Amino acid sequence: MDLTVLVDNNTFIDQYYLGEPAVSYLIETDGKKILFDVGYSDVFLKNMEAMGYQLDEMDAIILSHGHNDHTGGLSYLIQEKKHLQSKEHIRKKEESIQEKKGNQYKKPLLIAHPGVFEEKQADGISISAEVSPEQLSEICEVKLTKSVYQITENLYFLGQIPRKNSYEAKSSVGIKKTINGWEPDFVEEDTALVFTGEEGIYIITGCSHAGICNIVEYAKEVTGQTVIKGIIGGFHLFDVNESVHKTIAYMKRHHIPHLYPCHCTSLRVKAEFLKEMEINESGSGLKLHWE
Repeated sequence: MDLTVLVDNNTFIDQYYLGEPAVSYLIETDGKKILFDVGYSDVFLKNMEAMGYQLDEMDAIILSHGHNDHTGGLSYLIQEKKHLQSKEHIRKKEESIQEKKGNQYKKPLLIAHPGVFEEKQADGISISAEVSPEQLSEICEVKLTKSVYQITENLYFLGQIPRKNSYEAKSSVGIKKTINGWEPDFVEEDTALVFTGEEGIYIITGCSHAGICNIVEYAKEVTGQTVIKGIIGGFHLFDVNESVHKTIAYMKRHHIPHLYPCHCTSLRVKAEFLKEMEINESGSGLKLHWE
């Protein structure tokens, strides 16, 4: 599996890509190209073009949860897809593909938990996805599910994560609109991806609102594997507290060689991790090859 960081909070010196407080990854595995989250704006599209990728190459788009630093790029994605579809050479290209595949041409698959599209607020400001599944269905084959979904031979969407640890996912993040009115939002839709490698599993997460240790435990349950080779994504840890110390202890027990806490993981928390184990830096333009 090859993973390219299209968008992260950080950038690398002498690599001239854009950053923003958001996440977007491009995953290439089993002959497929997959977008995991689309950041806050059109930065993911600008970086994708600068890195030599094309939006119409994507086979699937996966959303980790409904916050706008992971879904804000969807409106730009819709605009760009419609722009591409309106071009004459794209139309001819699609007709050619249909001929070659016996009219089997398909829209890219978009996979998300149904809670991704709930209305959300924090501090009186909307932090929701700005588009609806109906709008996305114009350019994507939309699949909303709470269940595990196999994307490729070795890549899985984890669906709704069971929350079993006593030290994780205990605080709400703003509020969400329900049939009963506005209620505390525990971001129950938060999910992640797991890749089954040759010697263990690799986990790709957005913000880990479900708890990074809960996510790892569920990934182990889904795949039947216990060796964790790598993790990349936000851990949603900001203050050095009991939760952080227990998370570090959990990671140490698993001896994870490739660990990339980023996005919503504070500098203080990363420094605390570094006291106990090796962690790596992430940023727009980072490329990883995991087997």
